[in-house]
Amino acid sequence: QVQLVESGGGLVQAGGSLRLSCAASVSIFRNNSMGWYRQAPGNQRELVATITSGETTNYADSVQRRFTISKDNAKNTVYLQMNSLKPEDTAVYYCFADRFGIRHWGQGTQVTVSS
Repeated sequence: QVQLVESGGGLVQAGGSLRLSCAASVSIFRNNSMGWYRQAPGNQRELVATITSGETTNYADSVQRRFTISKDNAKNTVYLQMNSLKPEDTAVYYCFADRFGIRHWGQGTQVTVSS
């Protein structure tokens, strides 16, 4: 069983930065991929960024060049560094991990960007 615990969300002004963390309960070394989705009120959940076991990364167009995903295998943790935040980045951010064909989800962390 994989448990994912997000942290790092909060309230920030437009143009500011936050770093989200997602700590996994088991080794993430064999995971196919991990990443982040987000969901704003009234919107569908959208993919933000992914990172594979080989550390290949992929980003949504809306966050390209502003967000950076990375991971620390020794700490079983994935990070999402968010810079130049915009009010439209306001959402609940969910971490996920794929392991043996099953997608596991964290509980979500709120990010609010004020204008």
